[in-house]
Amino acid sequence: MKVIEMARRLGVTVDTVRFYTRIKILRPGKNKANGYREYREKDYNRLRFVLSARQLGFSVDDIQEILYHADKKKSPCPTVRRLIDQRLNETEQRFAETLQLRERMQQAVVEWSQKPDKVPTGHMICHLIEEFAQ
Repeated sequence: MKVIEMARRLGVTVDTVRFYTRIKILRPGKNKANGYREYREKDYNRLRFVLSARQLGFSVDDIQEILYHADKKKSPCPTVRRLIDQRLNETEQRFAETLQLRERMQQAVVEWSQKPDKVPTGHMICHLIEEFAQ
């Protein structure tokens, strides 16, 4: 199938298919008559897997590592378990940081509602931010 057909079947852009081809996750054959890339069902299944893995938070590097094991006919499951633990820990950390940011923002909203507007000076641009950061 052509790149446009592959993209349509998976509900992605042509650029997405080309990206995964460029980084060699997909390895389509070439049509001898016209030189166009031809994607096989194997490529379709592989990209479907990649898209599923991306939805779970796996990085492109993670996916390449997983596919390396699969291509060597070794179970990628231990690698998948290890990587998902790492991604979960990273997500938990980002979530905690986001909650802290939310609290700072809520505090700023309350404090700033009581403060007057000020014109910038040579030493200050916006006193709300500058005083809050201290």
